[in-house]
Amino acid sequence: MKGKKQKEPVGFNPAEIFAALALLEKERGIPQSFMMEKIVQALTTAYKRDHADVENVIVDVDEAHQNLKMFVQKNVVEEEDYVDPANEMPIEEAKKLSAKYEVGDIVNIPVDTVEFGRIAAGNGKQVIIQGLREAERGQVYDEFNSKQHEILTGVVTRVDPRNGNVSLRIGTGTDSTEALLMAGEQVPGEELTEGMHVKVYVVEVRRSTRGPQVLISRTHPGLVKRLFELEVPEIYDGTVEVKSIARE
Repeated sequence: MKGKKQKEPVGFNPAEIFAALALLEKERGIPQSFMMEKIVQALTTAYKRDHADVENVIVDVDEAHQNLKMFVQKNVVEEEDYVDPANEMPIEEAKKLSAKYEVGDIVNIPVDTVEFGRIAAGNGKQVIIQGLREAERGQVYDEFNSKQHEILTGVVTRVDPRNGNVSLRIGTGTDSTEALLMAGEQVPGEELTEGMHVKVYVVEVRRSTRGPQVLISRTHPGLVKRLFELEVPEIYDGTVEVKSIARE
């Protein structure tokens, strides 16, 4: 209906995107500029996916008013050179928008509010969720990377009857993660059951696309050394030094 304001799609609120980025920066340490750059990239990619003929799309980020707008950029050309409606605008049409336009200028055409809202609602949220996941993975990695060669207590969550591998949950709260105790890293004859609390030695922490991988062991020589340090004060304070450890 003419004169009636177009409704924004449900779920699209630019102010909420800015607020979410501010929260990410405050609680996770991810710069807002870094996340906004990812969001802009995702929005332009999504628009071009739906409009393959369009070459140049920009997103205007208005931080002062917490608003986002998308524009298709078109080159102003002579009437006789006008052959690409998706990326060009004849000078006569450009002059109707503003008398200042000349051949060779670029005109920013606003993308339909409803269409941009649909793109922003889905892709903006997806980027924020992904950023949060990456931040959490980084936080977990830093937490356990600082505990390499230490002893941690894990809770057995699953025992694989096929190969004997045991899954453990180590850490607490948001800083907890799953770790796999391979059969070859277990004490021979020791039976582990779900819910059991077990001391494990953190051998190494690796980054992966699915999050940090914590390699743990119950047979590593470092475990024995750490246990000695916990039980023998002279070893802990350096009065007695463990030169080597062998297992029979």
